[in-house]
Amino acid sequence: MDFLPKDVSKYAEEHTNVFDSEVLGALERKTHLEVLMPQMLSGFLQGQFLSFFSRMLKPKCILEIGTFTGYSAICLAEGLQDGGVLHTIDINEELKETTDAFFAKAGLTDVVRYHIGNAMEIVPKLEETLDLVFIDADKVNYSNYCDLILPKLKVGGYIIADNVLWSGQVFAAKQDKKAEALNIFNKKVQNDPRVKNMLLPIRDGLMLIEKL
Repeated sequence: MDFLPKDVSKYAEEHTNVFDSEVLGALERKTHLEVLMPQMLSGFLQGQFLSFFSRMLKPKCILEIGTFTGYSAICLAEGLQDGGVLHTIDINEELKETTDAFFAKAGLTDVVRYHIGNAMEIVPKLEETLDLVFIDADKVNYSNYCDLILPKLKVGGYIIADNVLWSGQVFAAKQDKKAEALNIFNKKVQNDPRVKNMLLPIRDGLMLIEKL
C-alpha cells in the first residue's frame, strides 16, 4: 500500500538513518512472504521515526497495543533506558512463535513482556507508569484505549496512534466504521484539555499526543 508518491518515499528513506538492523530487514521480508496483510507492518520510514522518537524520550516503560510481527516493538525498544521494559499486546496468538523468534534475534527477550489477549482487559492490570505508548490495533477502540492509557501515562509522556488518516477516509463524505471511529478519536484528542497533540501525515497518519 502506497501512502506517499513512491519517489517521495524513496527519497525520504534514502535520507533517513536512525536504526540500522539486519533483524528488521529479515522480519520485513518474512512478513511480506508468509503473513496475511503484510501492509500492517510499520515499515522502514515509520519504524525509523518510532526509533528516533523513543531515543529522544529514553523511556523506562513503553506500551504497544498491536504487536503484529514485532517490527514496531523492536524499533521502539531501541530508545529504552537500561532496565526498561516494553509491554506489547496482541489478540492474535498465531504470530507469537515468529514474533518471539525475532525478539530473541534482536536481543529483546528479557526486555519485552508479550501479552496475548484483549487490550481492554490487559491494560488496566498494568501497574507501571507509562512513558510512551504506541497504538496500532483495532481502530474502533482507539478512543477507549486512550481513556484507559491516559491515567497510567506520566505527565510529559506520549501516545502515538497509527493510521489516523485511514487513507483519507477520515475526512471523506462517506466513511466506513473504522474511518468513522478514527475521525471521532481525532476530534476527541483535538478537544481534550488534558493533552497537546499533532497529526503528522507520515505513512497513514500518526497522532502524537502529549499528556499535560
